[in-house]
Amino acid sequence: MRVSGRNARFQQWTALLRNRAKRQRRGEFLVQGVRPIAMAVEHGWQVRELLHDADVPLSGWARETLDTVRAERFAVSHDLMHELGGKADTVPELLAVVAMREDDLSRIPVGPTMNTVVFDRPTSPGNIGTLIRSADALGASGVIVTGHAADVYDPKAVRASTGSLFALPVVRAPAPQAVLSWVAAVRAGGVGVGVVGADENGAVDVAEYDFTQPTLTLIGNETTGLSVGWRQACDQLVRVPMTGTASSLNAAAAATVVLYESARQRNERGPRLTARRAR
Repeated sequence: MRVSGRNARFQQWTALLRNRAKRQRRGEFLVQGVRPIAMAVEHGWQVRELLHDADVPLSGWARETLDTVRAERFAVSHDLMHELGGKADTVPELLAVVAMREDDLSRIPVGPTMNTVVFDRPTSPGNIGTLIRSADALGASGVIVTGHAADVYDPKAVRASTGSLFALPVVRAPAPQAVLSWVAAVRAGGVGVGVVGADENGAVDVAEYDFTQPTLTLIGNETTGLSVGWRQACDQLVRVPMTGTASSLNAAAAATVVLYESARQRNERGPRLTARRAR
């Protein structure tokens, strides 16, 4: 099917980029970029639609994706692909409409090596994507986003994750209590997961905490930090030592430091102590 004007279908795609409520209602989002699309396909996400530039020759990757992925296909004019691509200087040859995964905490792997990150009420989609990318790179087993927060499926978050959103279980939870009930169930099942919060006023340095145990690491809102409920739930608050004049670290940067320390400790104990991805 060819789309060369701003018809109802094009307006639908535009809404997926700009309107969180419509993304949620439809249960799908628009994916931009070669690596994110390739990762979505590789990790078995449901691709519902593929859009390709109707006015230029396609690369081998794009042709192979169109030939092998079961999805409705649309040939879209060059100008409209430019509008949907999200970048002023380039036009994507391929875009994908992908179904969201269920927000079910059972998607997060549990066990003696679990290493899960909670991001509490983040306001920046870019920070969400960056944290997911770091969590994937540094061996975390999943990411949970809690409370009234920026959208995990916002185009900025998806791009910032550089495809890691599709490789790692990422689950949204409405409030801390939902996660704490899950933690209680995990503990009742015999996994002694520790809950540790990153805080600039933490009692111990991050290197002093034992991250080789099953761990739920909490990262707070970019401005206000961890909520009162999360602080009360923590077994320990840890701080990242800083020098210089900076008053604090960016939330995603702080998460990356904590995840690196966790990976360092686990790797020092021998074989990689990472709970690998379970979907």
